[in-house]
Amino acid sequence: MMFLSSRSLRNRQRRINDVRAVASFAILTCCSPVLGWALSKDADQPIHIVGKTAEMDRQAKKLVYRGNVRIDQGTLRVVADTIVVEYEADRVVRVTATGAPARYQQQLEGDKGHVHANAREIVYHTQSEALDLKGKAYLLQRGSELKGEVIRYDIVAGKVDARAANTSPVRMILQPARQPR
Repeated sequence: MMFLSSRSLRNRQRRINDVRAVASFAILTCCSPVLGWALSKDADQPIHIVGKTAEMDRQAKKLVYRGNVRIDQGTLRVVADTIVVEYEADRVVRVTATGAPARYQQQLEGDKGHVHANAREIVYHTQSEALDLKGKAYLLQRGSELKGEVIRYDIVAGKVDARAANTSPVRMILQPARQPR
């Protein structure tokens, strides 16, 4: 059994943090122009939810849908085994989708296509329009892919932050910019 001194542990943690910072910077600088912006009008659209069962808990301010659940809000669509909708002051603030995997897609502004994502858990923050993808997270847009254990995607700003699992790294495939002919 190998024991590490506290100094060795601090140095190791510092190196891990440096790698995360460099990876986050690379992801943000490489992906931001690629990912684009989601349709701004989607956030103003009603949220439609369909599932096999639905439970409402007014005290906890939650709605729980189970069984082949689908959410549509404008061009945004989430499909999952279970979806929990949390609300405050009669407004949806967070939607948590779990599945094997849960799936998300949304049309982007202009002719930038769609963004697709999947993970074991997808948390959609409606007010900040951000997605947290957790557990075998995957993000695809215009042929560029990002895989990691956790991905945070700021839809409006087009920013992405990804973290690796202990056993596998963050993986990215960037497509070259298409040149006009």
